[in-house]
Amino acid sequence: MDKRDFKGIVPALITPMNAEGALHEESLRAVFEFNVEAGVHGFWVAGGTGESILLSDGENRRIAEIVSDQNRGRVKNIMHVGAPTTERAVALARYAASVGVEAICCIPPFFYRRTDEEIVEHYRAVGDAAGLPLFVYNLPSATRVEITPVLIEKIQNAVPWTIGLKHSATDQMHIRTFARMGLVCFTGNSRMVLPALTIGAVGCVDGPLNVAPELWMAIWNAYAGGRLREAEAAQEAACDFVDRMLACGGTYHALAKVALGMRLGIECGNARAPAAPLTPQQRDALEQLVQSEAQ
Repeated sequence: MDKRDFKGIVPALITPMNAEGALHEESLRAVFEFNVEAGVHGFWVAGGTGESILLSDGENRRIAEIVSDQNRGRVKNIMHVGAPTTERAVALARYAASVGVEAICCIPPFFYRRTDEEIVEHYRAVGDAAGLPLFVYNLPSATRVEITPVLIEKIQNAVPWTIGLKHSATDQMHIRTFARMGLVCFTGNSRMVLPALTIGAVGCVDGPLNVAPELWMAIWNAYAGGRLREAEAAQEAACDFVDRMLACGGTYHALAKVALGMRLGIECGNARAPAAPLTPQQRDALEQLVQSEAQ
């Protein structure tokens, strides 16, 4: 598979849950279809937005099955397989490949501090298990591991499956460096898509894209068409949406799920415990936002 096939607007897919807190398969399919119909280019499945680390290995395997079945080759599913141990990450990578995802992504080993050599070996084992294009997931705010240009060069040299990364670190200027290294780099910041595209990013992976994919497709289409002023206006509209959603209060995962549930008329549940559900006041504020976007 050509690494140039991976680009564009790639929502970090939520994991809908029912009232009992279990995976809601029908709603997952509905969210998937809603975004495909909006024109997105792929999905970052069961990543940070998808609460992967809070899911069981069985739930993650079932999610891989569902998105592959629902997709039928239309877009690029990039399945997150990260886990605290190499053994678990390898098992999930192998399973995800067996059910038909197009690529995998993986956070570095977390909680215990690892050497660069241990991190590289982790990625080598995971990449070999899947035999698919591999994206490194740079999320230092959660993992406390920064994927620097120096570290990813070590991974790139040792793991031939490595084609790129999602860069969710603060220093977005590293995108330029990663691009010059021949890596497919997605920005993980939905409020910085347009600037990131101008310095070498191939697109964006982030959670708010789930909720209003049309806003980010407008940025992509305008930029791809050379209409920079239109792209700037679209980026401003997308930033405004994110700011207003976060201003409703509550946890980000709960906001994304409840907003999608309201917009599509489906059950998406709340964030998995220990995250708190939205309060009635927060839900009311979010409903006003969703209704205003629908007008």
